[in-house]
Amino acid sequence: MKNASSPLGRFWQEYRENKIAVVALAVVVLMILMALFAAVISPQNPYDLANLSLMDSRRPPGFVGSGGYTHILGTDPQGRDLLSAIFYGLRISIQIGLAAGLVSLSIGTALGILAAYLGGRVETLIMRLVDLQLSFPAILLALVIVAMLGQGKAQLIGALVAAQYAYFARTAYGAAKAERGKDYIEAALATPLSARLVVWRHMLPNCAPPLIVVATVQIANSISLEATLSFLGLGLPVTEPSLGMLISNGFPYMMSGRYWISVYPGVALIILIVAINIVGDQVRDQFNPRLRK
Repeated sequence: MKNASSPLGRFWQEYRENKIAVVALAVVVLMILMALFAAVISPQNPYDLANLSLMDSRRPPGFVGSGGYTHILGTDPQGRDLLSAIFYGLRISIQIGLAAGLVSLSIGTALGILAAYLGGRVETLIMRLVDLQLSFPAILLALVIVAMLGQGKAQLIGALVAAQYAYFARTAYGAAKAERGKDYIEAALATPLSARLVVWRHMLPNCAPPLIVVATVQIANSISLEATLSFLGLGLPVTEPSLGMLISNGFPYMMSGRYWISVYPGVALIILIVAINIVGDQVRDQFNPRLRK
């Protein structure tokens, strides 16, 4: 049990007062666990083409396939068990969302704090580039970059980072600029401490709260962007069925009554994104007392 007198304990004590946020956090944790243990809980490995049968394709929920097990959510056009594909799709979405979010956080924070600390021409150059990028929609930048780099996890993460790091840079710059002019920073700089130590141990911790909030939101945006790119055929290869690709595979069959192919992956994607956003909203409210109701 966390000590209520510690900062983390106080944070959790306040967090659990919002029952909806607690449920959302439980949903996020559950979906992460399903993604981590997809290979254990899935009735079928959707990557193993040898176990797929086209005779089982586009079957409704409850169908007993050639493998002898019941497809609870039906099958997709490739004969994959849809429940298994969703579990593995969650793994891909969460992996890419976390990777893109953490890399964007690292790059954007470094650039924003560097601009605020150094000032002058470095500040002008970095922030004008950031402002220029923020003037373009993230989905447009991601589409162009993925089209140039090609398909693959590394290429997709690189495109998402390039499209999103500017949000972290702008947030870090605003927080660091406010901290840079405070007395405790001036006092730290007046001591024999190195500039790196001042930034790392004094400035960065005080810039962390808004960055944590933006990171939560941007992870959800990364998952959404990945699904959008996969739906458009510019995401991952067809051998890796992400949630966006599963939705895309079932889209041509929506009007023929085979709704489950797109609907169930879409529901899983919506639940994941909404739950992360609710958690992010609660974290934002706790870090900013002005937003508390």
